[in-house]
Amino acid sequence: MNDPETPGERPLHIFLIDDDDMDAKALERAFRKGKIGNTIVRAVDGIDALEMLKGANGKTKPPFPRILLVDLNMPRMNGIELIQALRDDEELRQTIVFILTTSMREEDKRAAYALNVAGYITKTRAAEDFWNLGSLMESYGRIVELP
Repeated sequence: MNDPETPGERPLHIFLIDDDDMDAKALERAFRKGKIGNTIVRAVDGIDALEMLKGANGKTKPPFPRILLVDLNMPRMNGIELIQALRDDEELRQTIVFILTTSMREEDKRAAYALNVAGYITKTRAAEDFWNLGSLMESYGRIVELP
């Protein structure tokens, strides 16, 4: 077993917040096909995600280190509202967030980067883009030093 204090040796847990079942399945399929072993935990909207991240309402917190892949257009609480709630929360404010969306609107990009997201990724070609995203997450977990 790897020493949890050894940088780059802890598995990176990916937390997908997306209400689209087809996109979620496509991402999981791309990860399997690319033999990317990162754990993917899913929430269907911002409220569900916050409950999971806080371990509220009987939900289990995803382990660290973790990266969030957040869709913008979701019911109840959209992606921007979720990220704002994360940034306003002392315990969750440093959560690493990537936007994963179909929106190519400049306003959405500016709003996301104003909330210090790590990247803004559009879902243009699902199979190829999701495989590339899996590779990015795997490399990110190996290269970047995470708390």
